[in-house]
Formats: sequence, C-alpha cells, structure tokens
Amino acid sequence: MAHRRSPRSSLRLSLRVEPGTRVRLADIDPSDSHGREKGGSALELARGLERLRDLQERLWAEHRHKVLVVLQGIDAAGKGGTIEHVMGAMNPAGCPVTSFNVPNKTEQAHDYLWRVHRRAPASGEIAIFDRSHYEDVLVVRVHGLVPRKRWERRYDQINAWERMLAEEGTTIVKLFLWIDRDEQRQRIEARYQDPAKRWKFRLGDLEERKRWDDYIVAFEDVLTRCSTDWAPWYVIPANRKWFRNLAVAEILADTLEELNPQYPQPEDLPSALVVE
Repeated sequence: MAHRRSPRSSLRLSLRVEPGTRVRLADIDPSDSHGREKGGSALELARGLERLRDLQERLWAEHRHKVLVVLQGIDAAGKGGTIEHVMGAMNPAGCPVTSFNVPNKTEQAHDYLWRVHRRAPASGEIAIFDRSHYEDVLVVRVHGLVPRKRWERRYDQINAWERMLAEEGTTIVKLFLWIDRDEQRQRIEARYQDPAKRWKFRLGDLEERKRWDDYIVAFEDVLTRCSTDWAPWYVIPANRKWFRNLAVAEILADTLEELNPQYPQPEDLPSALVVE
C-alpha cells in the first residue's frame, strides 16, 4: 500500500534534539502545535495510523529490523495515552510494551540495565518502553537513591549500551512528552475527579509534584547528554493531546519508512495451489 507523505516539513526534524545541543525546557512551548490545527487532526491522525499500521505489518512480516521506542515524561505527561492512541494501531504480537516500575528484588540483585536489556526488541519487533533505563538517572537522582558519583557515570554507560544496540541493528526512537506544571495539575485533578480514572491516582503523585524543579533539571540533563546520532531524543509538546498523538505517529511512521520493510517473497512455491 502506498502512502502520500505530508507536504509539511517533517516533525522529526523540528522536534529532534540535535546531539551536542543544550536543552532548556523553558524555551520549548509545550502547547506548540507546529502549524497543525485541531480541526483536521482526527483525519490526519487516522491517515497517519493507517500508514503506521501498514509499515509495522511489513516490518513484522519481514522479520529483519528491530525498533526500540522509549517513552519518558513527568507524571501525567501522557505515556499511557500515547500507547493507547498511537501504538494501539499496531499488531500487539509484534509490539510488546514494557512498563518499568520500581525494580523487584531479583532486578535489584543485577545491574540497572539487566532488566531493560531483557526487554529489548527481537527481529521484527517494535518494543515500547513505558519509562525505561532513564529512570536510573531521573528518579534515582532526584530521590538520592545512589551517590552522585554513581548516577553521573550512567549517562556514558547508557549511551554506550544504546550504541551497542544500534550497531547490532536496533533503531532507537526516544520520545520525551513535555507538559507544563499547570497542565500536570489539571490532569492530576482530573484523575481524582473521574471515577473511571481515579485508580490511576496515587498520593505519591502529589509528593513527586513537589519535586517538579528537580525533575526538570534531571530531564534537561538526560536530553542534553543522551541525544546521540544513533539514539536521538525528540521533545514532543504534549499539552495538546491531539498534537502529541499526531507527532508521535508521524515520527514513528517516518522512522519505519526509512527502514523500507518489505513483505518477504516465499521460496519454493508450487506453480499451482490445490487445497483438498
């Protein structure tokens, strides 16, 4: 199936953190829609998801490429919503989702990358990380769970690990969902007020919110120090959920299109098929 590319400039280029760039989130408008309009967003997203669905099916069938999608963001940034509304368009057989919560005792007995490496994508897969190895330079840093000297060296370790994955054939896409403090407050309040969403609410969310400034500094360091040619970060303005979904779908589809996955041609087919 052929897909027409958008005539607009690629969001991949405008949202990508260029390696070596110092990121200041205060300079990035989390409500910026980059010229897109909500009125036509539903149709545009539907077309983008159709394109993404087709490309993922071909990638799964070809069973050659591996893709890792990392989703990070402060609490209530919309990681779950992004998985539901964008990644949900793809065949779950080829798109395993892993949520990295507090490590259990077995995971704590290993190095911090052990549990993450086990969930890296196999050939044909698009592995989706809801949070990731970056928690070990975010939560660990903000809460002082390990000494500074220890988490400081993890930036280089993470870059080296991601480079190894890339050199072994994994395409890495890292998406930081950027919302402002007011938007987070509204979303936390909405969780509490809505009976269907209240299960997501935790009192700990309020305690984490008090550390907003510390988290922003930690995220800025992650975006600055770990956006590389082999594993770039993209900062997604996520105050507007409709734009967040459009941007993520377009970035992923553009990435898969560059891989140019093709349906495999079976060998030794009979000249005619007779099914009895």
